[in-house]
Amino acid sequence: MPFRFYSNLFSQVSRTAASGLLLVGLLLVGFGTLIMALPALFAFLAAAVFFVAGIGCALTAAKLLWFQRRLDKSTPDDLTAYRQNVRIHVGDHHEP
Repeated sequence: MPFRFYSNLFSQVSRTAASGLLLVGLLLVGFGTLIMALPALFAFLAAAVFFVAGIGCALTAAKLLWFQRRLDKSTPDDLTAYRQNVRIHVGDHHEP
C-alpha cells in the first residue's frame, strides 16, 4: 500500500487557490488595460477617492478636537473639590 503525502482535501485547496489567483491576475490585467485606455477617468476617480478620504479625516479630527475642548471645559481646574472627603490611613489594618 503506497503512502500518500497529500489527500483529496489538499488537492481541492490547491485548485481553489490556483483558480482564485488566476481570477485576480485576469482582473489586474483588465484594470491595467482600462487604465491605459482611459487614464483621465481613472486619475479623476483616484483624485475623488483621495478628496473624500481627506474630508473624512479632517471631519474626524475636528470632531475629536471639539469633544476634547468640551471635555476640558467641563472639568474644573481646582482638583481639590474631588478630594474633600478623602482620608488616608497609614498603618496595619490587622491590629485590634
